[in-house]
Amino acid sequence: MNTYHRMPVVFTKGEGTFLTGTDGKCYLDFTAGIAVNCLGHGHPALVKAVKEQAEKLFHTSNYYQSDVSAAFAQKLIAAASGMTNLFFCNSGAEANEGAIKIARKYSFKKYGTGRFVIVTLKGSFHGRTITTLSATGQEKFHTNFGPFTEGFVFIEADAAHAVLERALTRPDVCAFMVEPVQGESGVRPMSDDFMKKAAALCARNDILFIADEVQCGMGRTGTFFACEQYGIKPDIATLAKGIAGGVPAGAVLAGEKAAAVLESGDHGSTFGGNALAAAAGLAVLNVITAPGFMAEIARKGEFFIQKLKEAAIPSIKEIRGRGLMLAADIEGGAAEALEKALAAGLLILSAGPNTLRFLPPYIISEAEIEEGIGILKRILA
Repeated sequence: MNTYHRMPVVFTKGEGTFLTGTDGKCYLDFTAGIAVNCLGHGHPALVKAVKEQAEKLFHTSNYYQSDVSAAFAQKLIAAASGMTNLFFCNSGAEANEGAIKIARKYSFKKYGTGRFVIVTLKGSFHGRTITTLSATGQEKFHTNFGPFTEGFVFIEADAAHAVLERALTRPDVCAFMVEPVQGESGVRPMSDDFMKKAAALCARNDILFIADEVQCGMGRTGTFFACEQYGIKPDIATLAKGIAGGVPAGAVLAGEKAAAVLESGDHGSTFGGNALAAAAGLAVLNVITAPGFMAEIARKGEFFIQKLKEAAIPSIKEIRGRGLMLAADIEGGAAEALEKALAAGLLILSAGPNTLRFLPPYIISEAEIEEGIGILKRILA
C-alpha cells in the first residue's frame, strides 16, 4: 500500500552479521532488522529452538497454556528485575497499548473517572496504532490520522525540574511514559537527573512509571532494561523487537503495584505468547542472560564509539548512545548516506534527516565493527 520506501536490494539469506542479496552480494548488517535480530541471522540456538518447536506445536490460543510459553514467562520475569507479572502480545505497539490500559484502569479503580492523562515526551515514539500515535510526541506522525485518543500531554525530554513537577502533580495524571533512550528521534538517552526526579514524583503522587523498553530493552544498551542504568524499577515495562530474535513477539511486564490490575476478560491476544514465539524467546533469553553477555554488549558499544572517533570523519558532528544502540549526527542528508552505504555493502539506519543510527546484532565482532566503520569513512569522506 505504498507505505515503505524500500532500498534497492532483495535478501535471500543471512548468516551471523551478514545478509546476502539475490545478486549474491554480501552486506554487513548494522541494523539487525531495527533492533530485532539481536542474535544476528541464523543463530544456531535460535534455529534449533524454532525447528524443534515447529515439529511439536505452533499455537494453542490463550484458552490454554503450553509448556514452553510457561517456561518463557518464568525466565522473562526472572530476568526483568522488579517485575512480577506479564502479558504476552505480538509487537511494541501492542505492548504499549496494554501498558496504557493497565495505567488507566489502575487509577480508575482507585480514583474514579477523572484521572486518565498520561504524560509522555516530545520526540518520543510509542507505536503506530491510533492510541500509541496519540502517545507519540512527534507531530510528523500525526498528520492526516485524527481524531486521536484523548488524554496525552507532552513535555520536553530532559525538561527542567519545575516543568516535570507541574506535569506530574496534575490531579488528572495517571502515568508517565518514557523511553529511557529515545530511538526514532535520534538515539537520545535521558539524563540521570531527569529520570530519577520523574520516578520520585511518580512514586510520591501514585502515578505509574511506564518504561517503553521496546527498542532499548532486552540488553540492547548493555543491561536487560535500560532503566537499570538509572537505578529505576518501573511500575510497568514494555518489550518487543529483540525479545524473540526475529519471531514477532512482545510483552507488557508489571511490578507489584500494577500486577493485579487486569482481570479476566480485560485484555487478550490471539497469537500472543504462542508456543513458536515462546520457544524463540526462550532461546534468546538463554543466550543473553548468560554470565557476562550483556557486559560484553556494553564493551562492544564503547569499542564502536572509540573506533568511530578514531576514524575522525569530518562530516560526523556528534556521536551518542549506549551499548549497541548508537547514533551519529552528520553534515548532509542521512538518506543519501544510507544509499551510499548500501552500495558499499553496509546496512545502516537513519533516525532523523541528519542522523545515522546503528543497531548491530549483539554477536558482532570487533573486526566487523571496524570493517563497517571503514566503509562509513569511505562513503562520508
